[in-house]
Amino acid sequence: MPPSAERIASFLLECHADELRRMVDEEEESAQYSLQVSFLRLCGFDPAIGTMLLEEPKKTLQLLDDGLAEAQNKVLQVDSRIQENARSCRKPWARVRVQGIHFQDVERVSPTIGSIRSIHCGRFLSVAGTVIRTGLVKMLESQQLFECTKCKHKFNADVSLELGKISLPAKCPSDRPNPCKGVNFKGIEGTQIHRDYQEIKIQERNQGLSVSAVPRSIVVVLEDDLVDTCKAGDDVVITGTVMRQWRRMFPGSRCDLDLSLLANSLQVKNEHKSKVEVESETVQIFQDFWRKQCEAKCPLAGRNAILASICPQVYGLFSVKLAVALMLIGGVPRTASNGTHIRGEVHLLLVGDPGTGKSQFLKYAAKLSPRSVLTTGMGSTAAGLTVTAQRDGGEWVLEAGALVLGDGGLCCIDEFDGIREADRATIHEAMEQQTLSVAKAGLVTTLNTRTTVFGVTNPKGNYDPSEPLSVNTSLSGPLLSRFDIVLVLLDTKNPQWDNVVSDHILSSHQGLPASKRQHKDSSNEASPNWTMELLQKYICHVKATIFPVMTEEAERIIMGYYQLSRREECRSAARTTIRLLESLIRLAEAHARLMYRHEVLRVDAVTACVLVEASMNTNSFLGNLNALHSAFHASPDVDYLQQEHRILRQIEIGLGGEFSLNTQAPTLGGIRVAEVGR
Repeated sequence: MPPSAERIASFLLECHADELRRMVDEEEESAQYSLQVSFLRLCGFDPAIGTMLLEEPKKTLQLLDDGLAEAQNKVLQVDSRIQENARSCRKPWARVRVQGIHFQDVERVSPTIGSIRSIHCGRFLSVAGTVIRTGLVKMLESQQLFECTKCKHKFNADVSLELGKISLPAKCPSDRPNPCKGVNFKGIEGTQIHRDYQEIKIQERNQGLSVSAVPRSIVVVLEDDLVDTCKAGDDVVITGTVMRQWRRMFPGSRCDLDLSLLANSLQVKNEHKSKVEVESETVQIFQDFWRKQCEAKCPLAGRNAILASICPQVYGLFSVKLAVALMLIGGVPRTASNGTHIRGEVHLLLVGDPGTGKSQFLKYAAKLSPRSVLTTGMGSTAAGLTVTAQRDGGEWVLEAGALVLGDGGLCCIDEFDGIREADRATIHEAMEQQTLSVAKAGLVTTLNTRTTVFGVTNPKGNYDPSEPLSVNTSLSGPLLSRFDIVLVLLDTKNPQWDNVVSDHILSSHQGLPASKRQHKDSSNEASPNWTMELLQKYICHVKATIFPVMTEEAERIIMGYYQLSRREECRSAARTTIRLLESLIRLAEAHARLMYRHEVLRVDAVTACVLVEASMNTNSFLGNLNALHSAFHASPDVDYLQQEHRILRQIEIGLGGEFSLNTQAPTLGGIRVAEVGR
């Protein structure tokens, strides 16, 4: 027996009674209302309804709406409290929205956008993607009463979304004994029924694509309460019916038929943009790893084991790998009481000679991030990086660029110096305020760009250490100040380094794992194999669960270093701004997350100062900090203690009596690892 409206009404009364009562209690009778229904729950109540929905979605969705109307009538009849409220009434424009049909690896109901073909036409399915374009909200004439000019018979005609207009019958549909063969019909004024209508375009995510595959997109039609619920850059899961739709026809153009999706429900999944599923067994691996490091009193050796697994095909470059790890993890974003947002994303810029591995790190970081956009600055315009206004069938629409599509993830820009000077100014707001104000073709809006920017560039000619960074890179001071870390990779002559790198490259052909060749430590023989998948899960886990708090000792070190940098005579005015202090805080928090701790300790503050000191290229008291020749130290604790002593001693000398901290006998007290999982 096929499902009926009464059967569906029974399901809604059993599972959604509270939502029905709130719906009929609303005062606005003509407003749009929706009831969210789980597909699995619907199938559990009556499997025949779920099967019918997948095979005949148009008929079943109308049946669900009829069942919702029937359920509202029963609520009004049964509930005495509602009967006492004179404003309670049935909502004629209420719709049932089916959710929870998106199952990964189930091609029949959850295909990728690129795999949707003509055989899917008329099927009910769910797709996931990123919104790249949103059209204007229009008014669609969905129904009108018509009259036959011959027999005066009146009938309703519905809109055909396939044609984009109301579809009239070929002849009069009257049921007379003598059929009327009239073909001329006249619309009756004042009988039109209008609905909200909007078209958006979604694109499949880059992370699920194979190499050299082009991301596909599909047009989605939104109606009623679904319109204007998403914007460009949002990650969405849309459930609906695949239909055919004629393209708009213009004189001299071809008549093409495209596949589109008539949405029944839409869910914005922005909070899951940069998350991957981390199993409890994997979390236990992380906790056991750091517990062993704590017991062996070598937390920095454990940190280096993780760093050695980042871009293992490149030998050494400890500073760069540490910077990439901190960039991917990031600090803790905050929102002040007055609504001011302070970003937690760490922006990184690599400036180096050709052949120093910059693009290798760029592509590895893009693969390591769950959500990333990889582009090149050569030929990229302001519209390609931010947002562009396009004309679509007589109207202007906004199409998202790289920074908007990377919202909540990582935006990698190769050949950063290839961006024209006029176009670089457009990303200033996107990097610091993490919003993008758009005023194009009469469209004024603000989009989110909460993305981490990873830029790579070559120096302008031969790098001159005596000149400021803005001269060597031709990047403006305001843009450089927005990068938390700027590392310079100079290919200087170093025979010893050349021998080591040559040995590494030749050994790679023998099949020896790269991470083992460059990080040999007996204390980590039992450590997990930090594959790319495990690294990705670790980064997502610490970002979601660890929010470190600054300790007083770390605050004093960061404040002392900031004051020292401001007092330097040869300081870079573009780098030593208030943004320097915020960068130090973000880097210290990111290092605490990397070390799996809930407190920002002395070691985190010192490491942040060392990275920023290398970024400013002021090697006055840390010696030569060429990031290209920074290898993994055999004794990381000893190496850290030397850097800590130099940093704290220099701060104490520069500030005099204003700064006081024990620098005479540095100990590993600042490297205490807090209780795992606290």
